[in-house]
Amino acid sequence: MEIIITPDYEAMSRTSAEIIAREVKRKHDLVLGLATGDTPIGTYKKLARMYKEEGLDFSKVTTFNLDEYLGLAPLHENSYNYFMWENFFKHVNVSAHRLFVPQGNTDDPEEFSEWYEKKIQEAGGIDLQVLGIGRDGHIGFNEPGSSFASRTRVKALYEQTIKDNARFFEREEDVPRFAITMGVGTIMDARKILLIASGKGKADVCREFIEGPVTSQITATALQLHNYAIVVLDEEAAGGLERRQYYNWVRDNKHVVEKRIGR
Repeated sequence: MEIIITPDYEAMSRTSAEIIAREVKRKHDLVLGLATGDTPIGTYKKLARMYKEEGLDFSKVTTFNLDEYLGLAPLHENSYNYFMWENFFKHVNVSAHRLFVPQGNTDDPEEFSEWYEKKIQEAGGIDLQVLGIGRDGHIGFNEPGSSFASRTRVKALYEQTIKDNARFFEREEDVPRFAITMGVGTIMDARKILLIASGKGKADVCREFIEGPVTSQITATALQLHNYAIVVLDEEAAGGLERRQYYNWVRDNKHVVEKRIGR
């Protein structure tokens, strides 16, 4: 993994947006995996600004979202489909027929999950998958104990996840207990992965998934096995890292290597 430590949330959002923009420019028909939650909102705002001010073109980009609450209709104000439209899709020139978000109110979640996997394959696979991370180390809604080989499926949410997400609902009792999520195996199939995290509340889990042992109890540790994963953190989220001096040295000297190999 490449670890990039930035001064604050603003810088983290700018850096992650620049990484995504670089991939969109490199491949106009990019297949982009997207995440929801507080952390990527700043990144999506930066990308929207790049579209409006710099002409960053999303018209041929295909997107697949990581997950959705089971039982919520697409227009429900707490659905991830609604989140994506409000925070990103309606602010750029994406094509509606190229946007895929798991359907929370499907009559047959198992059949839908198989269909979702098929659509990803038909699109040629995900080129760049954007991730956040939960306090218990989950990526997508792949809670502790999820198989690294898992595919898109229904997953029961961990108690900590329900408590963390309760702030988006009127009451904790309103938080759905199940979600449709890409599996760890689905995520790991992406050609490139970008995980972003911010805040002191993520410091412990960032240390564990970056520098700790690989374990299904912290599903983000699977990224240690990926051949192209970038992690962008702000100072607070990086606060527990033991090898941060090394990560900063690599960040500050990366241009030397790139110059030597002609990038």
